[in-house]
Amino acid sequence: MLFYTEFPMHRPIVAALALLALTACQPKGAGQPTVKDARVRLSAVPGGPAGAYFTLTGGTKNDRLLRIDSAVVNKIELHESVMNGDVMTMRSLADVPLPARASIAFAPGGSHAMLFGVDPRITPGTGVPMLFTFASGTKIEVEAKSAGAGDDMDGMHH
Repeated sequence: MLFYTEFPMHRPIVAALALLALTACQPKGAGQPTVKDARVRLSAVPGGPAGAYFTLTGGTKNDRLLRIDSAVVNKIELHESVMNGDVMTMRSLADVPLPARASIAFAPGGSHAMLFGVDPRITPGTGVPMLFTFASGTKIEVEAKSAGAGDDMDGMHH
């Protein structure tokens, strides 16, 4: 106790060092959104659009998925499937709100990404690099696993 009574300035320094040590233990990107289980279903028709599916999980703050880009795809659009009477149609989304800590599944029959102009060298089993850009400035690179039009995608999660 004599040490702390004589040198009260050390208390804040010790506390700051302890806090710094705890922060260093946080994984890189802690608090940021994540992208998991990215996969692409290739078109049955050569040159046709592919569909991309994945799960977004929000970070510690509300965010928005603004866009997805890929070096092997000309254009990627965000879509949602909606019922229009008895017919399911797709509607383009400008962006996707991602509430803090929420999970949003992009899955067949729901929200998904449409990939137009997929490089013909992409075949079932080929990785598809994808860059997800969020309103917060966060950018996440993932490699989606690709499957053929009739292939099972259930076992494709990383």
